[in-house]
Amino acid sequence: MTKKIPLPIVGVILGLFALGNLIQTYSETLRLVLGGIGAVLLVLFLIRMFSNLNVFKEEMKNPVMASVFGTFSMALMLFAGYLKPYIGESSKFVYYLGIIIHIIIIIYFTAKFIFNYDIKKVFASYYIVYVGIVVGSVVAPAFGAQKLGQAFFWFGLISFIILLFTVNQRYTKIGHPDAPLAPLFCITCAPASLLLAGYMQSFEEKNLVIVYGLMIVSQLLYIYVLTKLPAYLKETKFFPSYAAFTFPFVITGIGLKMATGFLTKSGNIEKLGFLKAVLPKLVLIETIIAAILVIYALIRYIGHFVSTEAN
Repeated sequence: MTKKIPLPIVGVILGLFALGNLIQTYSETLRLVLGGIGAVLLVLFLIRMFSNLNVFKEEMKNPVMASVFGTFSMALMLFAGYLKPYIGESSKFVYYLGIIIHIIIIIYFTAKFIFNYDIKKVFASYYIVYVGIVVGSVVAPAFGAQKLGQAFFWFGLISFIILLFTVNQRYTKIGHPDAPLAPLFCITCAPASLLLAGYMQSFEEKNLVIVYGLMIVSQLLYIYVLTKLPAYLKETKFFPSYAAFTFPFVITGIGLKMATGFLTKSGNIEKLGFLKAVLPKLVLIETIIAAILVIYALIRYIGHFVSTEAN
């Protein structure tokens, strides 16, 4: 049964964990519900992976699948935050396990696909591999690992700058891929927002240039992706790449929410004029959009699973 679960479901799991954190200030109960759904799917994916190792090994030979698998280790890091209130310090094991797995993914991906570079095989999912480690920065304070989180942030920032040109070159020169992989472009709006959230969490002293810079870049990329989104949503056929509708939009809301909170607390928001009133409303709008897209992706995945089981 579980062998029919697409590998990219790990992206949906990550999106569920992240959405729970985004809406925590609105409802702790709903956060736990989303975390619970994510945990169930995580267990199902683990069963799927270990009971079909040969299939998994073949999938990891594909640059899209291998890069998307990075959301698995990212999900583990976030899951550790959910576990901490229940298992205490033992949750550190899950956090560091996620980090170790992600570092292994970076090494593997670099050796297999970067050393054998082919621009035709470059997709926005490359961001997951190299900037995804910044999830460790977001969760770092829960485990007293801010120094480690800072290192991940700088690694992610450098990777983002390099990939921004590389990925853009792919989509400009080669063009957007066909429908099955087209939604991967949504990942484009995730890196800058993830860096913003990681910076907010792992650095006690904030540099306003970095804060404002990441806010502007993340929102511009978010708006650009939104202009492409309707075309992806028009597709009636299910594609595993629909997982890209989840985390990128959630982390954009999280990054803006954290930055807005910092600017408010530090008093710097008073210097932003009309944006003082706009930012909180924008956070709410992005939260609603993220919630709708995560639920949409989850429903599409469930529908796909039910239909394949029926057949």
